[in-house]
Amino acid sequence: MMKLPLVAACLAILAAPAASLAEEISGPIPDASRVVSIGGSITEIIFDLGEEGRLVGRDTTSVFPEAAHKIPDVGYMRALSPEGVLSINPTAIIAVEGSGPREAIDVLKKASVPFVFVPENYTAASVSEKIRIVGKALGVDDKARKLSAKVEQELEAAQAETKNVKIRKRVLFVLSAAGGKIMAAGTNTAADGIIGLAGAENVVTGYTGYKTMTEEAILTARPDVILVMDGGGPRTTTDADLLANTAIAATPAGQSKTIVRMGGQYLLGFGPRTAKAVHDLAKALYGNEVSQ
Repeated sequence: MMKLPLVAACLAILAAPAASLAEEISGPIPDASRVVSIGGSITEIIFDLGEEGRLVGRDTTSVFPEAAHKIPDVGYMRALSPEGVLSINPTAIIAVEGSGPREAIDVLKKASVPFVFVPENYTAASVSEKIRIVGKALGVDDKARKLSAKVEQELEAAQAETKNVKIRKRVLFVLSAAGGKIMAAGTNTAADGIIGLAGAENVVTGYTGYKTMTEEAILTARPDVILVMDGGGPRTTTDADLLANTAIAATPAGQSKTIVRMGGQYLLGFGPRTAKAVHDLAKALYGNEVSQ
């Protein structure tokens, strides 16, 4: 079960604008013996590279693998406390783009803690790029090349599973239905990216990021499927919450009650598990139409 603070963190990470970034370090970190990882995908990559022994801290969104929970939590990635980070004496920080706030990063820079910022994009290629950047920072380029090649192959295979699908599903990703207001994913979002990789169409194309949709816009979008994060906590958007919205209820998805739920970090993390997430989402959308 995802606890309440983590649900809130997931919602905020998706909706908040990215912070300005400090100067990025290129090449291997001079001393990567005590690393703080900021961003769930970064932590997953470090584990998959077999370099988790370097980790002395991770952020709140780093919930996979289970062993990550044993590593001290330095706080939410967009609300880092310099004091909390420095208290564990890191020799370096590897952070996904958007970590902050800038003031905290400035303090950490003055403390001479090297930073590596990893770009956050929502394509198959971006996953490999993350792996290569993290591997280079840790000085394990060979491991990174092998993992990157493996992930690329898995993603190609996952995308190929929907190549014979004739009618593409129209999907509405709902971030929140609080107060009866539907906040949905537009373009340039992790939700938009994963929907496309799974061979479906995001019904929202008129804006970027996550915004509240009007009832008219929802009705016009006519989604076949509603996609939501399944956090398991009290703030999780339930089926009843969604279907209580008259516009959602009137769409093809609402009328057929077609609602797909997947774990937030798994679905939207764009880390080493992305190919599996693509497969699972495609299977949920298309069933037996997905080629194995």
